[in-house]
Amino acid sequence: MSAKKKSKFSFPTAYTVILIVMLLVLGLTYVIPSGKYSKLLYDAEANVFVIESPTGQVSEKKATQKTLDELGVKTNLSKFTDGSISKPVAIPGTYEQLPKEKPTVFKALTTFLNAPIQGLYDSIDIIAFVLVIGGIVGVINKTGAFTAGISALSRNLKGKEAWLIVIITVIIGIGGTSFGLAEETIAFYPIVVPIFLAAGYDALVAIAAIYLGSCMGTMASTVNPFSTVIASNTAGIDFTSGMPLRIFMLVAGLAVCIFYTVKYAEKVKKDPSQSLIYSQKKELEDHFLKGHNEENVPEFTWGRKLMLLIFALSFVVMVYGVKELKWSFKEMTSLFLFVTFILAIFAKLSEKEFVSEFVAGAADLLGVALIIGLARGITIIMDGGMISDTILYGLSNVVSNMSGIVFSTVMFFVYILLGFFISSSSGLAVLSMPIMAPLADVVGVNRDVIVSAYQFGQGLISFITPTGLILASLAMVNVTYDKWLKFVTPLIIMISVLAIVVLGIGVII
Repeated sequence: MSAKKKSKFSFPTAYTVILIVMLLVLGLTYVIPSGKYSKLLYDAEANVFVIESPTGQVSEKKATQKTLDELGVKTNLSKFTDGSISKPVAIPGTYEQLPKEKPTVFKALTTFLNAPIQGLYDSIDIIAFVLVIGGIVGVINKTGAFTAGISALSRNLKGKEAWLIVIITVIIGIGGTSFGLAEETIAFYPIVVPIFLAAGYDALVAIAAIYLGSCMGTMASTVNPFSTVIASNTAGIDFTSGMPLRIFMLVAGLAVCIFYTVKYAEKVKKDPSQSLIYSQKKELEDHFLKGHNEENVPEFTWGRKLMLLIFALSFVVMVYGVKELKWSFKEMTSLFLFVTFILAIFAKLSEKEFVSEFVAGAADLLGVALIIGLARGITIIMDGGMISDTILYGLSNVVSNMSGIVFSTVMFFVYILLGFFISSSSGLAVLSMPIMAPLADVVGVNRDVIVSAYQFGQGLISFITPTGLILASLAMVNVTYDKWLKFVTPLIIMISVLAIVVLGIGVII
């Protein structure tokens, strides 16, 4: 019996999945030709455009609309001068294939080993954020505040637990569509997972409510400055163009996600053995419901209520800071570190206990932090191999002779592929829009269709791409990638059909 268990296939961990993808991408850098577009960057101090050629030569041109028109960058000058476009923009028609270094085993090995280390350096801001969140959760867990709060919430929601899925998905979806709520959602898992487990659901339901809400919101972004606004600006159109279709996509997409998640959640609640992660039921409950016993629940005192209220309000402040004050992860991490000091007053723990629980809580999320850094290494390998521009150049040639609904459909799949390689929404926008947007004019399609195809394609691949946030999110709840793929694949097919139909409507009208 033990021999059988040993021989049974076990899906690799998130770390191994990332390393495998890293190896595949490294292999592609030796197969796909290296190449780059010339890039244009606005220098506000000198009020000039700085242009870097594919070979690295730098020149300057006057920052005028005439310069942009001559270069074929169909964007209003004001979008550069007011800071709306702050990243280097690809210049159409300037792609140049570059010589590739002769591949050697030593070069490949050093690239593979250096990329994840550099990824950790480049991701230190979000890593620090995750560790501080883990520390706070560890302290609050020790006080019994979470256990008492979960029990109170479970009693109040008896028979209405499905509404929790609806509320969380919609709220996070609104955050995604308005200001790109994504990485910040990692902080929500330690709070939401125990609530769903106590309600009789499984951890996949918690991931679905949070992660699908975020993905669907960013996929159908309406006023998100990191995708809709910057993509529209770079495409030379107003960001309100195509807004009705994107609002429809947002509402319909969220409805499909909620229906799909609730249906699965109720099936699991009725029969726990139907859970895709049923084999982990005890392990997850022991981890997330540690100390949660309905017969011996800590009293929900005013002190515990106050701790949870302070913790909840910190997220409200974080959302405001990101949306209105343009906070980065440094400011967000500082906020939660400040909250940690406030909680120390109410925790009623000794100094040694407090520090010990904070460190233990941070240690629980160290694996998540490492995954974030490793995933960044994939992008570093691609940038070093200079294959992103080559892929974009090849795909733009493929779609240039298409028209109508076929064009919009193929563009959707083009952006799914580009979204896998370029996970940054703003990075993909400034790289691809100057190249792809003029194709819309050639085939007689409104440019806002290109912007929507970009959003829908990149948003859809974020449901599963290892270069995005999904592996870090799964690591938060100790669920393997294969289980998520099995859960989300039917939903991806449904959302894909919906996206293609919406894009087709955009072409017709």
